[in-house]
Amino acid sequence: MSKKIVFMGTPEFAAPSLESLKNSNHKILTVYTQPARKANRGQKLVESKIETLAKNFSYKLRTPKTLNSQEEYEFLNSLNPDLVVVVAYGQIIPKKFLNIPKFGFLNVHASLLPKWRGAAPIQRSIMNLDNETGISIMKIVEELDAGPVILQAKVNINENIDSLILSKLLSKLGANSLMKAIEKIEKKEVIFYEQNHKEATYARKITKNEAEIIWDQNAKEIIAKVNGLNPNPGAWFKYKNERYKVWKAQISNENGLAGSTLDNNLTIACKDKSIKIIEIQKEGKSRQLIDNFLLGNKITKGEKIA
Repeated sequence: MSKKIVFMGTPEFAAPSLESLKNSNHKILTVYTQPARKANRGQKLVESKIETLAKNFSYKLRTPKTLNSQEEYEFLNSLNPDLVVVVAYGQIIPKKFLNIPKFGFLNVHASLLPKWRGAAPIQRSIMNLDNETGISIMKIVEELDAGPVILQAKVNINENIDSLILSKLLSKLGANSLMKAIEKIEKKEVIFYEQNHKEATYARKITKNEAEIIWDQNAKEIIAKVNGLNPNPGAWFKYKNERYKVWKAQISNENGLAGSTLDNNLTIACKDKSIKIIEIQKEGKSRQLIDNFLLGNKITKGEKIA
């Protein structure tokens, strides 16, 4: 039996879930997304991926700056939804909203809860050198990402996966898992499993300061930082007071003084082993493959990288 659904989401990550719901027999009552924001050098207003999709699909659209108002409560309540689906919406759902839909609020979360609750689970899982991560479909409760879980699905992580790749994998896995969860609700086969709150870890928001590469770490940790922070905000180092963002690198077995260049091809020593930079971007310039970069930027063997 089809459900009346309100969808809340904002970035690209949420798009496969909205597309899957569109292609199902369920009815989308309205779509919530974050308001358009100023971006890039021109500071033009840029709408979210979900706003663009909602317009393309001719869905009713709602873009409040905050949900925490009587107007929004009354509007959502008037829709009488069976279910509200939340995928990376970017706002906390007020407590009094949670009892509006018949089957509650379902959240597509990009980790294997209770691990990595919070804002940056994809980045943190890579930076933490986790071997696996996944998707949890959970019921939203008042405490952040602490609700009971309907189902989970796993993916492996290796040193070739960055946050952009992993996000795309998990967004598709999340959409598939969401549809399975809703099917369980339809068939009255759903079982909610409480999380083990004692095992909870938190994926705090990434800060620009922690994106700086610390060469007195081993190569594996530095590669994890490069991958985890690609594409945003990007891991970086300083050389002669200029900032360089590392887009892609790989581990080299060469050893030397941490932070020193071991050849003329920008292989940089770490605490253990070294990293060979494959793609780089000088501040204010375009990203380049290392061979092209070195044609105009000579960083030779034996130099010290900050």
